[in-house]
Amino acid sequence: MPQQPPTTDELFREVYDQLRGLAAGQIAREPAGHTLTPTALVHEAYLRLAQRGRGWCDRKHFLHAAARAMRHILISHARAKKSLKRGGDRQRLDFDGLDLAAPPADDDLLALDEALTALAAEDPLAAAVVELRYFGGADWDAVAGALGVSADDAREEWRYAKTWLLHRLRPGCDRAR
Repeated sequence: MPQQPPTTDELFREVYDQLRGLAAGQIAREPAGHTLTPTALVHEAYLRLAQRGRGWCDRKHFLHAAARAMRHILISHARAKKSLKRGGDRQRLDFDGLDLAAPPADDDLLALDEALTALAAEDPLAAAVVELRYFGGADWDAVAGALGVSADDAREEWRYAKTWLLHRLRPGCDRAR
């Protein structure tokens, strides 16, 4: 009898601590006064994943989806904070460099999301690497396994994505850092 794919609930219980750690890292790097807590971020991601109402191929597939869900939650939160009702008429400040190791401020997070969406249209693999590394905190082996490529190929896609995003976010910049 074929084994049924794991359910959202099963996988969520299995990786909860890992997701909570990733969320805590993301929230810790947010600007002061951020109203989301790591627990709220993880639980909101769970609700989004549970609404899909289907099983998952494996743990890696679930983690990839969870990273994407957390990305969308953070983006939605940034958009809500930026709305005029919440002071969204403030001026956007440019940042000096693109550091994909630390999340940018809300305005910059929105710009990154827009650029990442454009990258996904051009190169879905490179965009997936960024999602897994930046929003999901995955290591190279996890990225490679989730995307079915070698770790070296994942690193190459990361370099390409960083350069592409830097050029998109900072026109006229000659190279990625």
